[in-house]
Amino acid sequence: MPKEQTSLFDIKEIDTEHTRVILKEVYEALEERGYNPTNQIVGYLISGDPGYISSYKEARNRIQEIDRAKIVEILLTEFQSSNK
Repeated sequence: MPKEQTSLFDIKEIDTEHTRVILKEVYEALEERGYNPTNQIVGYLISGDPGYISSYKEARNRIQEIDRAKIVEILLTEFQSSNK
């Protein structure tokens, strides 16, 4: 009889990857529409106003799926990792 093993899932890593995918989609949608994606996303993160994000390709709906604090946390963590 084979041993049964429990698979462990790292929810934090899954959540982080989901956020990365959404940010990439939003960034690309804003870029396609001719906006400066960095400026638009920063405006959204600072103000919380979804009007900074175009509704093109559901970008506004997608970015609102994620808590803004989570986005900032991931961006800061990735910044720190790349500057070590």
